[in-house]
Amino acid sequence: MAFQETIEQTVTGLGYELVEIERTGGGLLRVTIDMPYVPGVVPGAEQFINAEDCEKVTRQLQFVLEVEGADYVRLEVSSPGIDRPLRNEKDFERFAGELIDITLKAPIGVAASAGSGVAASRKKFRGTLERAEPKGYAAGWQIVWRDEPTVKPGQKVSKKKIPAPLQALGFSLDEIHQARLAPVVDFKGRKPKIAPVADKPTEK
Repeated sequence: MAFQETIEQTVTGLGYELVEIERTGGGLLRVTIDMPYVPGVVPGAEQFINAEDCEKVTRQLQFVLEVEGADYVRLEVSSPGIDRPLRNEKDFERFAGELIDITLKAPIGVAASAGSGVAASRKKFRGTLERAEPKGYAAGWQIVWRDEPTVKPGQKVSKKKIPAPLQALGFSLDEIHQARLAPVVDFKGRKPKIAPVADKPTEK
């Protein structure tokens, strides 16, 4: 059985979801796990991975990998963290409405940047993940953001300042090189998902 398949079957067999497998030159095998996605769960009611979950998976993986004769020096099982990777359609459905960072495989190009003020060479974006409307982007997903200038420490922002216009980029998962939840720290706890942006740019 393939190495990754062995790990995935073990993790899912224990009731968890495999997020990522990493191997380093020093022999470290890092396995990232999460709770399975349950559609319709009320925001804020999700369950999160704790130390006991990681210990449970570690013990089982150590046994299975020893039986399989896997070559590694140290095993580390952990939760995804605040910059959790998004790797498949299920991940995108799970985190729709969240702030994410994406990197495209190729720049958006002249056609997509025309009239938007976005550089044709741009590949990295941070914004709210949304399901694209059927009559809009045919790709199925879009990221919505505002290119606001960075506010320097101590700089006052006028309450009358007009917000930058909303931008939207439609994409398919095949166009994504990397996608992660934006690592935004909130010391008050994890917030519910961001509500969909109402004033989306219209498709030309």
